[in-house]
Amino acid sequence: MKRIAALLLLVLGTIAGFAQAPSTPAETKLSPAERSINQARKLIDKNPKDFEAYNALALALSRRARETSDVKFYAQAEETLQKSFEIAPANFDGERIHVWLLLGKHEFAAALDAAKNLNHKMPDDVMLYGFLTDANVELGNYKDAETAAQWMLDLKPGNTPGLTRAAYLRELFGDIEGSLELMNMAYQSTPPGEVEDGAWIVTQMAHLKLAIGKIDEAEKLSQQALVMFPGYHYALGNLAKVRIQQKRYDEAVILLKQRYDAAPHAENLYDLAQALQLAGKTDQANKDFAEFEQKSLLETNRGDNSNHELIFYYADYARQPAKALEVAQREIARRHDVFTLDSYAWALYENGQYDDARKQIETALAVGVRDAKIFRHAGEIALKSGDKAAAERYLRESAELNSVGSDQAKVTLASLTQGVRR
Repeated sequence: MKRIAALLLLVLGTIAGFAQAPSTPAETKLSPAERSINQARKLIDKNPKDFEAYNALALALSRRARETSDVKFYAQAEETLQKSFEIAPANFDGERIHVWLLLGKHEFAAALDAAKNLNHKMPDDVMLYGFLTDANVELGNYKDAETAAQWMLDLKPGNTPGLTRAAYLRELFGDIEGSLELMNMAYQSTPPGEVEDGAWIVTQMAHLKLAIGKIDEAEKLSQQALVMFPGYHYALGNLAKVRIQQKRYDEAVILLKQRYDAAPHAENLYDLAQALQLAGKTDQANKDFAEFEQKSLLETNRGDNSNHELIFYYADYARQPAKALEVAQREIARRHDVFTLDSYAWALYENGQYDDARKQIETALAVGVRDAKIFRHAGEIALKSGDKAAAERYLRESAELNSVGSDQAKVTLASLTQGVRR
């Protein structure tokens, strides 16, 4: 799940109030973002020189991008924002939305610079601290991210976007229970009409439950999110992970096919191909892996890419370690978050560079993250480095989480405890 484009946005100042409750029967069928889009367009029709209405439309379009995972709405939002700037050059709300769009396109370094500049101009703006949090998280600047998130909550205690960002940091720092508590607080403060916001938070709670092996609770929360926002692509992906943990692979395939049909991104196709392979549908899995590779390579030099998945594809399926490392080196030049460090470490491992791999994976783990897949990688890397004690410790950490990645860790751990070396 690409989290950063999904984090909740706090609408402040002159652009607040456009996500109104449905006023006609037809509007009841619209999503919150679609209603906001309609409201903003009505204002533009009344006054084509109202730059604030263009800002509201750009913001609503970016929210629609999250609802649908369709990047065309980001392009439409950018075009709309340019009209705002033509009427009122460098207006503050427009500049702030521009930062949000940079984050949505995963241009994190540019977003960080832009957010810092605006923060100097308006140091008490809550949402700018949210953007500073987002950009720093994705670049791996976790201390700066934590500081910015704390500013959000100090300036406006209990604000929902601040709570969700703090929750994500808690997760990265290994405090899953603390993350769940903050997400629940955010959910309780979400207006009932904001069904997609609520579904997003519930989906994140399901993700957290899944991360610590509470499969039944993750299932219930994922299903709850799908009732709140039918066909929600994030919830479909989570429920598919639950089905994989339950060894119900055919059902996972169906869910991931639904998600890919709704959001045809390369990383979603990769997940589908993996599930097809688990379901024993090898021919279709190979076709989808091949299509994934083509799609992923087309975007590999863009900010919004599927490089993490491409690295693991080359390392674990295509058995082309040199290509895995090439992609990993490209991505590590852009960012140093824990998931990029993990994928880089795995590419180094597959190329026999075990000492360098261990440095990278231990840098990731030093943040505090408790992720079954990362622990398994750390165990495999430590084993190749000749540190059996560390390998057993990491593999046991992975196995005890009983989450995605744990099964392979259990197999390797069993071979170690039986005295069998791979």
